[in-house]
Amino acid sequence: MDLLKTLPIGLYLEEPITWLHRLDPRVKLFWLVSILVSPLLANAAWRFFLVGLLIVITLLAMIPLRVWRQQMGWLLFLCTLMLVLTSLLPDGLVINYQSPVPSPQQLQSFTDDSSAAASSEASETTSEEAPSNDFPDQFAPESLNLPQPTGYRYVLFDMWRLRITQRSLELGIRISTLFFTLIYGTNLFLLTTAAEEVTVALEVLMRPLRSLKIPVTEIALTVTLALRFIPLVLEETQNLIRSVQTRAINWKKLGFRGSIQVWLAVVERLLKNLLLRAEQTAAAMAVRGFTTPNTHRVKWSELRLGSADFLVLVILIGFWYARVVWGHEGV
Repeated sequence: MDLLKTLPIGLYLEEPITWLHRLDPRVKLFWLVSILVSPLLANAAWRFFLVGLLIVITLLAMIPLRVWRQQMGWLLFLCTLMLVLTSLLPDGLVINYQSPVPSPQQLQSFTDDSSAAASSEASETTSEEAPSNDFPDQFAPESLNLPQPTGYRYVLFDMWRLRITQRSLELGIRISTLFFTLIYGTNLFLLTTAAEEVTVALEVLMRPLRSLKIPVTEIALTVTLALRFIPLVLEETQNLIRSVQTRAINWKKLGFRGSIQVWLAVVERLLKNLLLRAEQTAAAMAVRGFTTPNTHRVKWSELRLGSADFLVLVILIGFWYARVVWGHEGV
């Protein structure tokens, strides 16, 4: 199992260079924030539109199939499973669904009870006139069979023990689409943007915060180290899993308790290796003079907006216009 190939999280695709690579990282960062923020208070159609938009961007960018096929397949399968399970689970409203209009059987039983009560009262009071069984404010059962004004139904599917309601379906769509948008949108951004470009974009965008004495350079450097550290975590995990596989452990003889002890030892070794890697990285930075941002500054690259960047920004304005007009939750 190669985690670096099956789970390309936080990895940068150096070849081939697509049009997404050539865009300014600030523009891509604006698009990423827009894609992650626009599903809030949006309807189901807009959420599905974002999922389709990410897939279309991947195809138009001509990213190799080997890079995104397995990850997108597993992610779509997981999101579909989340949608189905959340739709079938109870919607959280502990109430009994009852029609506001009484059924003909209920009206018939009420009429029979009224007739029995009236006959017993008439037999006891012979001097008075027997009351009538018909009430002026009571409608006949046939008059209540009116067509519904709309086709709205709260319970969409109810068979055996499976029930899908409007609330459970909406919750399933919200969870599954948000999960796909968050995971794949961020991965697509990191796949086509180098860590150094992300650092420069964050530092330029957060530059006004320096007046508030916020350490902008330190924050940008921390983000760069975090992005560089993700492949190291996958590599250490992959090496430990391979070391366990080469020892041909008989898990049946170990039992549940023995297996737990083995995996706890593996997790402990993983944490020790990661802390060792972090210490080595800190020592290497200190040797090269990375003590404070003022004593050792590195110019990663210069950001320049081109014609393609301005075109993408105009499309972003149209994106938010469509979100406000058609993507609102009340629509």
